[in-house]
Amino acid sequence: MRILLVEDELEIQTFVKQSLMGAGYEIHTAEDGKAAALLAAKHVYQGLIVDLGLPDQDGIDLILQLRRSGVTSPVLILSARRSVDDRVKGLELGGDDYLTKPFAIAELLARMRNLLRRNAPQAEDSNRLRVRDLELDVLRRRATRGDEVLNLSPQEFVLLEYLCRNAGRVVSRSMLVTEVWGMRFQPDTNVVDVHIYRLRGKIDTEGREPLIKTLRGIGYVLQGS
Repeated sequence: MRILLVEDELEIQTFVKQSLMGAGYEIHTAEDGKAAALLAAKHVYQGLIVDLGLPDQDGIDLILQLRRSGVTSPVLILSARRSVDDRVKGLELGGDDYLTKPFAIAELLARMRNLLRRNAPQAEDSNRLRVRDLELDVLRRRATRGDEVLNLSPQEFVLLEYLCRNAGRVVSRSMLVTEVWGMRFQPDTNVVDVHIYRLRGKIDTEGREPLIKTLRGIGYVLQGS
């Protein structure tokens, strides 16, 4: 799982990054809000850890900015602000959990695991995914919705797998081009739009509740439970 760590104190950033990597996570880091926003626009993160005392903006403002841009991944707030009012404000304005400094790394890891577990798409294991009545068997490359087997091309299956693994999270066209097709994003390419159109035609057939939602100017989301 990929986590974005936004922390300007390099000693803390290094310590937390190494601890998370040791627990098996892929970690991207940013030292200010601007760098964090750029990373969040390029990659899908299963979780974020955001310090409130950033050098260029308040961490709360960054969280609000990310939420407005369609980022729905859980956010663990780090802060030296210890008052109840500060904690309540952080949670009400987009944070999912709040940890005050100084903190024990074991507690941070436990809180992060809990957030990721609560927000993970339903899956029997990493090779069998389920989102509502849509099921993917990754090893057999087989997709079904209800009792219907979906006739997907290899690229459509890869696209759908990526959407399922990020169910409930908004993914941009540039993310899909980079992470599904392995290409450098070109603004004028319509490869994503064409494949989403075809995929939607096979999944969201008449009489079924639509699963793939388009957020104009932002991207797409496979709507989870």
